[in-house]
Amino acid sequence: MATKTISITEEAYESLASRKNGKESFSDIINKITGKVKLDEFYGILTKKTADEIEDNIKRTREINKKLRIKKIESLKIQLKI
Repeated sequence: MATKTISITEEAYESLASRKNGKESFSDIINKITGKVKLDEFYGILTKKTADEIEDNIKRTREINKKLRIKKIESLKIQLKI
């Protein structure tokens, strides 16, 4: 595997070093911190009621944003006389 040398501050080094356990490499820590999280790791964290409330809020927010985008487009069309 290819390697790269990077420069980091002492503070960043200490932060990474404090997260290491056992024989983990700094690459392992960086990959863990920056890696994607699997959704199934969150299964069971929220109650159904809370999850439903969050979903409803997301849907409402998307609908509001959609209406605002349409309104903005119409306003721009008027300004540009399209």
